[in-house]
Amino acid sequence: MHVTKIHILNERFPVQDEYPFSLPVFRSTPSLDLTAPVTFFAGDNGTGKSTLLRAIAQACNIHVWKDEGRTRLRQTRFEDALYSCLRIEWDKEPVAGAFFAAEHFQYFTRILDEWAAADPGVLKLFGSESLVAKSHGEGHMAYFRNRFRIRGLYLLDEPENALSPRMQIVLLRLFREMSATGNAQFIIASHSPVLLAYPGAEIFSFDSAPLRRTRYEDTDYFRVYHDFLNNRERYFDGNGTGV
Repeated sequence: MHVTKIHILNERFPVQDEYPFSLPVFRSTPSLDLTAPVTFFAGDNGTGKSTLLRAIAQACNIHVWKDEGRTRLRQTRFEDALYSCLRIEWDKEPVAGAFFAAEHFQYFTRILDEWAAADPGVLKLFGSESLVAKSHGEGHMAYFRNRFRIRGLYLLDEPENALSPRMQIVLLRLFREMSATGNAQFIIASHSPVLLAYPGAEIFSFDSAPLRRTRYEDTDYFRVYHDFLNNRERYFDGNGTGV
């Protein structure tokens, strides 16, 4: 364990009625106690999982990769301000780490290739091969296998994005292997019922305020997938049943 507690300092919020400070989970949750080396943020789209994950990275001085070459039509003015309202408690001293977001990974791999053109040695941290030359899923796994061996805090936003169910199970084994050494801690925002099944993981639900721990079997992911796989015909019967 590296990070043991995350304080959300409501009194520092610059506004109360604009995103992300308007989200009930942030306004009503004073802190999160982290007691397991693998923690999941679970919840529906738009509930604040990725926003909090990015803010934790920024508050821990971990770089958040973005595709700076893209222009957005509109950006909320406080979108990246949540980190200034967090206080991180460390078990000992702060550690380095990495932030992974599936949506920006290709941008990172292109930058890495540009660096490698000048200094091929930089690829040693990622298996000594270009990640661009691999399939999307293979590139993700090569990054995970090599980066997680370095002591640190790892913040992952939907790491299952490019992975088959079988490869997600391989990733679960990697979480166990790396966290067992005491060197790696993982905080993960995920929609995957496979990843969320990690034994002993701490799961925080973003589907209600304040943020609370929940059992795997009580998540919507487990209930919806379990019901769908056992009763899939009724989801397509045209009579309004199912989701």
